[in-house]
Amino acid sequence: MIGIGVIGYGYWGPNLARNFAEAPGSKLVGICDLSEDQLKRAGARYPGIKTTSDPRELINDPNVHALAIATPVSTHFELALQAIKADKHIFVEKPMSSHSEQALRMIDEARKRKLTLMVDHTFVYTGAVRKIHDLIAANELGDVYYYDSVRVNLGLFQHDISVLWDLAVHDLSIMNFVLPQQPVAVSATGVSHVPGAPENVAYLTMFFDSGLIGHVHVNWLAPTKVRQTLIGGSSKMIVYDDLEPSEKVKVYDKGITVNDDPDSRRQILIGYRTGDMWAPQIPMTEALREEAQHFVTCIEKRQRPQTDGQAGLQVVRILEAASESMAQRGRPVELPTDIAGAD
Repeated sequence: MIGIGVIGYGYWGPNLARNFAEAPGSKLVGICDLSEDQLKRAGARYPGIKTTSDPRELINDPNVHALAIATPVSTHFELALQAIKADKHIFVEKPMSSHSEQALRMIDEARKRKLTLMVDHTFVYTGAVRKIHDLIAANELGDVYYYDSVRVNLGLFQHDISVLWDLAVHDLSIMNFVLPQQPVAVSATGVSHVPGAPENVAYLTMFFDSGLIGHVHVNWLAPTKVRQTLIGGSSKMIVYDDLEPSEKVKVYDKGITVNDDPDSRRQILIGYRTGDMWAPQIPMTEALREEAQHFVTCIEKRQRPQTDGQAGLQVVRILEAASESMAQRGRPVELPTDIAGAD
């Protein structure tokens, strides 16, 4: 039985605690939070567990074999590194760190000690995103032309990170999982409408060597909540709407055909193809439940998580480059091509 400790019992921590308490093969041992009220709630919900305001009590507890870290991004590195050095497996919220150098250090330290390091890219474990991955992997879309996402709502404003680091991280983790290639450069623009606060509206464009283009629009200042993604290919197109109660993924047999006959170069002919739409059946199991079980299984069987440190590093690198671009009003920034820290 793998003893799990949760550090951070605010917005997301209760969800982590619940799923690790219920996951076969794991046992919720303790919860840490700075708020006494939150600790009282945790103790009432899980009688008999350790509750503390000091993370070191969980990090040094021999009954805790793994730690789930759900604290502000700026604290991820220090907490994770202390825990890894104490030989704890790590499940860390996204983004995994504030800087790519920190992510690399976490990856290296976990690898040296043969510990599991997993990043909470929750959407990767949803039935909808997994179906999209399978459709693209099976070449159902043909050549992928674009990934275009809108992720907007009113609030919650963050004080320590921009809307890119808060919302775009979801789309970056999805893209990293479903697309067969990585971006080579990014361009981002954004603005803050609250004096002294990080950007609350941002637009991120990602460039790929193949001609594929990715675009993400994120906004904390929208009148309605929108979670919609379009993925276009040479054969088919996908509309993914996470707010749809049932048909979250719709596949359209629509597109264009281009006459590339050398004799017709002076007059390029474009034809439009309109076919059927179908909505594949998607499992409705809770993503976090699947993810928690995956983490436990990876520890037990010494397997590499699907959302491992390398996946987390890739997302942090894109966010870093996007922040640099945004500070320079959209100047394109090249992404590193090395895979330092890889196994």
